[in-house]
Amino acid sequence: MSLLSIGKSGLLAAQVGLATTGNNITNANTPGYSRQVAIQADTGTQYQGFGYVGTGTEISAVRRYYDNFLASALRNAEANQAQLDTYTTQINQVDNLLSDTTAGLSPALQDFFNGVQDATSNPASQASRQAMLSSASSLVGRFNALSDRLGELASGVNTEIVSNVGQINSYARRIADLNVTIANMSTNQAQPNDLLDQRDQLLTELNKLVKVNVTDGNNNMLNVTFGTGQPLVVGNQSFELSTQSSPTDASRIEVGYTAGGNFSKLPDSVLTGGQLGGLVQFRNDTLDKAQNTLGQIAAGLATSFNAQHKLGQDQNGDMGGDFFKPIQAYVGTNTNNSKSSTATVSAVVTDASALTTSDYSVDFDGTNFNVTRLSDGKVTQINPYPQTTPQVIDGVSYSISGNPAAKDNFLVRPTYNAARDLSLAINDTTKIALAAPISTAAPTANAGSGKITAGSVDQNYLTAGNAITSPVTLTYDKASNTFSGFPPGQDVTVTVGSTSTTYPAGTPVPYTENANISFGGVTFAISGAPADLDTFTIGPNTSGVGDSRNGALLAGLQSKNIMNNGTATYQTTYAGLVNSVGSKAREAQIAGKAADAAVTEATNQQQSVSGVNLDEEASNLLRYQQAYQASGKVMQVASTLFDTVLSLGN
Repeated sequence: MSLLSIGKSGLLAAQVGLATTGNNITNANTPGYSRQVAIQADTGTQYQGFGYVGTGTEISAVRRYYDNFLASALRNAEANQAQLDTYTTQINQVDNLLSDTTAGLSPALQDFFNGVQDATSNPASQASRQAMLSSASSLVGRFNALSDRLGELASGVNTEIVSNVGQINSYARRIADLNVTIANMSTNQAQPNDLLDQRDQLLTELNKLVKVNVTDGNNNMLNVTFGTGQPLVVGNQSFELSTQSSPTDASRIEVGYTAGGNFSKLPDSVLTGGQLGGLVQFRNDTLDKAQNTLGQIAAGLATSFNAQHKLGQDQNGDMGGDFFKPIQAYVGTNTNNSKSSTATVSAVVTDASALTTSDYSVDFDGTNFNVTRLSDGKVTQINPYPQTTPQVIDGVSYSISGNPAAKDNFLVRPTYNAARDLSLAINDTTKIALAAPISTAAPTANAGSGKITAGSVDQNYLTAGNAITSPVTLTYDKASNTFSGFPPGQDVTVTVGSTSTTYPAGTPVPYTENANISFGGVTFAISGAPADLDTFTIGPNTSGVGDSRNGALLAGLQSKNIMNNGTATYQTTYAGLVNSVGSKAREAQIAGKAADAAVTEATNQQQSVSGVNLDEEASNLLRYQQAYQASGKVMQVASTLFDTVLSLGN
């Protein structure tokens, strides 16, 4: 090979080196760009009799510096960071909402019970009664407002899930298209580096939406999956995700695949990492629990306050009614139920103490209805079915009617909408039942020192036939140390300490000082030393305008352990919610800082291989420039020698 050709090959090699270096420099800040280098090789030698002489150089490849292990580590770190960033942004909104000392629930609860206490102190005052109603209205408004705000966050999560799924599908299609282009342009000697970088950058952006797993496919293609192997890209084909409303709750967006017009939901457990994973984690771990717990407090307050209010007497002399409207649980009928089914499920919160924050699935197996507590999978069978009376499960009364079909499904959310649905049942101050429905008396004509307590009533008093409509007079017989005169047809229970003894109706009841005596839902106690034939009366409260005994019991509900099986008050339950959300928010912030550090470290490691070092490239630029100039000098010398040879012939 001539010296001219050798110089030309060096010139061309240096030119490629200059172009590659220049491309590195100009793309130093291009996202996803990997540093490239021109790989130079000897073109071989020729035998000249005395030995082998080189024939020049060539560029065998332009290779990009890329480490798949480091790239995967960076993607994993970025997926975790994106999930935590999204989760933290969302949970901070809930934390700020619930912990607000002005707009939170605690001040409104305190104001409400202050109003109850004021009305109890002044039961005849219409102003105090109106103030109680006003504070109750404010409390209802606070519950409604908090629930509405949480509902707005849930709606926002739905919108972002739909948006993220759309972006995921877009990236998946573009990656599949690039797979085809890269496969067509790849050879055994060369690969389209810029397209490989573009594909890797798309993987990076996709990975920030949902954590993906990338594996090598055929002909330089990549396969992309997520979760437990759910496909997004396989070779030249992309698999699109889809979203639709839950068949049992139209306000909840689910993610899955659609094939043949049928939607197949993906379990939330596979939607991990990235923004989508953060949204799903926030909705399941924080938002739903916050909404359910807030609703649990609202439903617990309404149910327990109503129960006590009904045991009181209003200013019209009537028994109290519901103070708050009863809480109806949300029941979602699965849209996939058989069209032949006419089954309906209704659920009403009846017991504040047994109420949980869980949702429930009601399913018909062809013979029986089963209620599954979704928080732990506990199953309770509706028995008997068909029902003769509603069945109470975890403080919720279930009523099922109609003709079901096998596989019928219903979603019951007892507390999810309770805070939103809470409302007052009365607006008339005279209907506030602050008085007790009974009154007791020991006539002044009694000869002994016996005394009778004011008495109280329980839920049994509301049973038909138990209410006292005329005075009941009890007479003491000293010889037998017993009382008689109890209402006919009603057994009498005497409780001393923790021991209760029931005496059949019409049987004289032995007297034990300070023992609790109960019949028909009425409880009282007699103390002292009654004389023979002394009498005590228990009758209707006919002048209870100034009575506030039931009001005191209503006010006492504030500090009574009613919630969570009698272990917490309304306010401690709310405080537990605030603390739980606050702790999760702080944990997310700490984890977020650790994730940021992990991304920084992974980026540094990845860039140490694939990143462009401008100082190094500047040095390479000078090196290739010198090589170019030297090769040009070789060609110049070759030209001079050629001219010399030609001049010899003249």
